[in-house]
Amino acid sequence: MPDILGGGAHTVRSHGVAVAKVHKHDWLILLLLVVIEVGLNIIEPFHHFVGEEMMTDLKYPLKGNTIPFWAVPIIAILLPFVIFLIYYFIKKDVYDLHHAILGLLFSVLITGVITDAIKDAVGRPRPDFFWRCFPDGKPAFYPTIAGNSTANVSGDVMCSGIKSVIKEGYKSFPSGHTSWSFAGLGFLAWYLSGKVRAFDRRGHVAKLCIIFLPLLVAALVGVSRVDDYWHHWQDVFAGGLLGTTIASFCYLQFFPPPYDIDGWGPHAYFQMLAESGNGNQSSATNVNHANVHQSELQSIYIQPQHG
Repeated sequence: MPDILGGGAHTVRSHGVAVAKVHKHDWLILLLLVVIEVGLNIIEPFHHFVGEEMMTDLKYPLKGNTIPFWAVPIIAILLPFVIFLIYYFIKKDVYDLHHAILGLLFSVLITGVITDAIKDAVGRPRPDFFWRCFPDGKPAFYPTIAGNSTANVSGDVMCSGIKSVIKEGYKSFPSGHTSWSFAGLGFLAWYLSGKVRAFDRRGHVAKLCIIFLPLLVAALVGVSRVDDYWHHWQDVFAGGLLGTTIASFCYLQFFPPPYDIDGWGPHAYFQMLAESGNGNQSSATNVNHANVHQSELQSIYIQPQHG
């Protein structure tokens, strides 16, 4: 990072508290998003109608997760956080560190809230729903009554499986693994593109490879969800699109576009420099006015002596 105006390093110790205080309301909003996210995972999702004829596409085997649930925050949050720390220890810029972390958390949590809200509202069955609903392989359905739309007599499933497993079976759309991965690693891709100045018009394709690497990891997470039969391909596509979109908005909220001349640093850093420059200019102006005033006073006292 260029050392502009000789400002020196802005470390966590020297400027960290002041920067955090400016954004205290943002941190409170993050806590609110965490509470909402927890609530969305507790409530019961909408149980989409599943008739006997629909079970053909929902009989995929019930498997474990190639990427466990606990690994998603490591991929989407901890991995980018490590990159942010490495850059901070090199450049000693707390503005960059703070806004990168804040933007990342907003990206992941907003994506998580939207994803789980849609999951609960849609209630789409997973590809392995049959074995979640009927662990013994013996399907049972409510009887169908013509002209009656009541849930108990509509021909819907009569699940005999574990309640928590069945509840999770109604959360197929969109893919949470995929949306979280693209929200965190998509934000990291934006961040890296600004730091390596990928769009400086010099044609270094190696920089693009650095940017695409986090996106590749996120894409492989999405592919694993289809391979594990936890999601349909539409779920993964929607999750990737959602995560990438939210990551883009959150990054541009705190950083200039990577192709901008100032794309390597956060908006707050340049705002601080502008305010410091105005302060220095005002001080210099005051000093000049004082010197001029002093010279005028000297001329007033010297002129009578010549007279």
